[in-house]
Amino acid sequence: MKLIKWSVMFAIWASAFGGQAAMAQDNAQIKTKADSPLRICAGEDELPYSNTRQEGFENRIADVLASELGRKVENVWWKDARYVVRDLLDKDQCDVIIGADENDPRVATTPAYYRSGYIFVYKKDKGDLGLTDWNSPYLKKSSTQIGWIPETPPEVMLVQIERFVDMFQYKAEISNYKSPRNHYIKYDPSRVVNDVVNGRVDVAVLWAPAAARYVKQSSVPLVEKLVVDNAKKSNGERVPHQFSVSVGVRKGDTELLKQIEQALVKRKGDIDAILKAEGIPLLPTAKP
Repeated sequence: MKLIKWSVMFAIWASAFGGQAAMAQDNAQIKTKADSPLRICAGEDELPYSNTRQEGFENRIADVLASELGRKVENVWWKDARYVVRDLLDKDQCDVIIGADENDPRVATTPAYYRSGYIFVYKKDKGDLGLTDWNSPYLKKSSTQIGWIPETPPEVMLVQIERFVDMFQYKAEISNYKSPRNHYIKYDPSRVVNDVVNGRVDVAVLWAPAAARYVKQSSVPLVEKLVVDNAKKSNGERVPHQFSVSVGVRKGDTELLKQIEQALVKRKGDIDAILKAEGIPLLPTAKP
């Protein structure tokens, strides 16, 4: 009888001790997670977004989020944007993508923390060119030289207004005469803005967050105008020119996603100030 009694008491004690040990281990893991760096998936040479010298506006946003979470930033650098999710985020090499497309199906995303659009960029001394959207006559003139980044909405619309063929040489130039097949081509938005400044092109059509810094820094006064978001293909299919940007984390990392969402709300003023200092035209995050 005593043997059974002591066996039961030992089982109860072991269970309680084991539960306390497991709880202590869980608490230790939580503490370790909170004390660990916030690992940011960041481009090592992707200005104006990020670089190893921390000169990008996304570098600064990462610092704000990490500060709110009481953690330090650890940048995990990438060179090829095509494999960031597959080779870094999904393999637990990094945890956060600062500039993710809203609702990117490969990752879990926060609500958008900013929304912007494509802009027309041209020299101020050209006066009013009547540019509002892709229906503007100035863009359809064969003498108008247009700059853009390949594989973006402007390229689609150059085809629609029948300007792609006569501007194909520019695509070759900006690609450094390389084909994107099977390798990553890094396009430099500052080069396109500089082509406006030096007269290589009359107008550029660029994603505002990529171009705003260089428009602002230009030694020649430039105009930037948001493209009206009404572009369509000949079959009626929309070609969006305005997009919302979120923060992305690994699918299933619900706790980190929740923390980032809360940090974005609490530090919205600081993040908006970074975006405005960059010169990025901001649109309401709620889609019309």
